[in-house]
Amino acid sequence: MSELNHFDSEGQAHMVDVGKKVNSRRLATASGHIFMTKSTLDLIKSGSAKKGDVLGVSRIAAIQATKSTSTLIPLCHPLGLTRVAVDFDINEEDTSVTCTVTAETTGQTGVEMEALTGVSIGLLTIYDMCKAVDRGMQIRGIRLVEKKGGKSGHWQAT
Repeated sequence: MSELNHFDSEGQAHMVDVGKKVNSRRLATASGHIFMTKSTLDLIKSGSAKKGDVLGVSRIAAIQATKSTSTLIPLCHPLGLTRVAVDFDINEEDTSVTCTVTAETTGQTGVEMEALTGVSIGLLTIYDMCKAVDRGMQIRGIRLVEKKGGKSGHWQAT
């Protein structure tokens, strides 16, 4: 972690060569939160938002985003994902929704960016679908929760 591997010896940005890395099963889980008013959370729970099923559409958006990560983030490798799971947890107490995305592949590089991109787009989709009633929603705390596989092995947030 001491060197940034997306730069060559002259300091120029480049795509990391993963050609000599061994294929292995790789998994990454990321999460984030969107905070809103109680009335907005009630709309989401009831499924009565004007644009439709907020969490259903956001789930599809998050999955689609994981598959599009390499087109959004310039130095990410395109990956063949083997599984993507998207979960939403509603928290009544702080009127928020937590989005958790787990991405998996068997390959030569990890899926952390795919999981993080999925969470980001999932939460942004909630914002988009509810902004007509609550422009003050806040997206916070997007982070990697866990990764498995590859040379660095297992890592979990504390």
